[in-house]
Amino acid sequence: MNKKSAIIILVVLIIIVGMLIGFFIKDKINEEKINYQIEKVSDYKYFVFKSNQKYGVIDTSGKTIIDATYDKVEIPNPSKDVFICYKNEKGLAMNANNQQLFSEYNSIESIQLVNVVTDLLYEKSVLKSEKNGKYGLIDFSGKKVLNTEYDNIKGFSGIEGLFQIEKDSKVGVANLKGTVIVKPEYDTVTSDNYFNDDMKHGYIVGIKNEDGYKYGYINYKGKLIVKEEYNDISRISDINTKEGIFLIAAKNGQYGVIKNKKNIIDNEYQSIEYDKTAKVFIVQRGKNYGVADISGNILISTENTKIEAKGEYLYVEKNNIREVYDSNGNKVDIEFNKSIIPTSNENYKITITSQENGNYYGVIDNNNKQIIDSEYIYIEYAFDQYFIACGRNGKLGVIDSNGKNIIELKYDLVQKIQGKNMIQSLLTDTNTTEVYSENMKKICEMKNATLENNNDYIKVYCDNEIKYFNSKGEDISSKELFANNKLFAACQDGKWGYVDANNKKTVSFEYDYATEFNKYGYAAVKKDEKWGAIDENGRIIAEPHFELNEIYGEADFIGEYIKVNNGSGNVYYTKDI
Repeated sequence: MNKKSAIIILVVLIIIVGMLIGFFIKDKINEEKINYQIEKVSDYKYFVFKSNQKYGVIDTSGKTIIDATYDKVEIPNPSKDVFICYKNEKGLAMNANNQQLFSEYNSIESIQLVNVVTDLLYEKSVLKSEKNGKYGLIDFSGKKVLNTEYDNIKGFSGIEGLFQIEKDSKVGVANLKGTVIVKPEYDTVTSDNYFNDDMKHGYIVGIKNEDGYKYGYINYKGKLIVKEEYNDISRISDINTKEGIFLIAAKNGQYGVIKNKKNIIDNEYQSIEYDKTAKVFIVQRGKNYGVADISGNILISTENTKIEAKGEYLYVEKNNIREVYDSNGNKVDIEFNKSIIPTSNENYKITITSQENGNYYGVIDNNNKQIIDSEYIYIEYAFDQYFIACGRNGKLGVIDSNGKNIIELKYDLVQKIQGKNMIQSLLTDTNTTEVYSENMKKICEMKNATLENNNDYIKVYCDNEIKYFNSKGEDISSKELFANNKLFAACQDGKWGYVDANNKKTVSFEYDYATEFNKYGYAAVKKDEKWGAIDENGRIIAEPHFELNEIYGEADFIGEYIKVNNGSGNVYYTKDI
């Protein structure tokens, strides 16, 4: 090789490396524009209050910040003093000094979340701005996030931090960083319903023509990976993005499967369903059924009159012949009337045996040995070696992996307390609630009780008793749990009052019920079915005169104002009930 050729090769290599580095940097920049963090709000400083059918704002002491003179007030982020106050449907942004913010716009609006499970109703970091009939986004400092050039902007269904943008009767998607992920070029745009934590949800887009809508798919980076040529598209949300994006798509009434950009199952089936336990596709051609794996390989041909996926196995019927297959398409020696369901514990599987008089449940171990006989009409794995079981008498209890009764099968309700290795049971004839710890020790028995499940503890209470337990089921006192409080609710001879940390009475025992103090220093007391409030020094702030609908549970106060939930998620405080 001569010197000239070597130089040419070196230059080419440098160009290639430069292009690769440029591509990497560009891709990283794009990821940064697309990915975003949802602000978490735990410190509420401001609240909406209602007086004489008008709305304003109070702070944590009950002090009026904004007078109740508005038709509606929204606080999108209660940790910040940006309040959206409406008069005649026009939104003004006001601060805690009663000064108007962002007055360069004709109107400012909160953006309501759509089908998002959260304690707050609105986007917490951006606002909708309007000028001359066009809309954009600004942050809470007034910085422009998205230009005011759109005909409308609204929350994107199911996902916080995303927005549907509309321009010239076409729709697209932008995020709270102002990145337009899907350009407004489509007649419809919806989420693919992939709501996993990796935030790699995509978008099903549609274009309307004389034959109706044609759909395509755009990935989370905003790249069109499936053209708009399908009558129907749905993403399989049970398959993680790391394994690829799987779409079931219909063309001219025939269904197929797309993995990323490639068809792995051709559009030649009447229906395709994915089973997340067996991780296979059940395909239908005419009146017959078959099975394919997630690579598109046919495991069981479409020559069968019926195929059901039940747990780990596939139950196949053809010409009155019944056979069972595993998820790899291999025939297995299992009774056709017996299905095997995996649990969250790899050591146990639940068996369901179908008989003429119903289904019967049992349990096998990881060696397929029957460890709990199939004699129950229901079994559900709870935790550790414990199972919630229903006997033939229709009553519930708990058994262990040896089939031993741990909690007698006599209850009308038995359930695992969500997020904790604890059990709650109920006898309806006496309305008695029992609570069991993680080692199945009964730690509480209370009539007419309400159980409140919090992150770090549970609270069980009735009219004359309150008990607290940590996540292991250990009894804890209110003094331990609310160590920063000055006073603590106590019951004596059926009446409630308050004691200090040394158990010295500070508020007389004259109430029918009393709550612990909230984080703002107020507690609720009940007398003759009416609620009032005291402060952390034991002083009466509001005499008991509020009547509160029981569906809202315990009363909660900020100063003299009682909390009201109108049933649609809108919460406000008031003196007017």
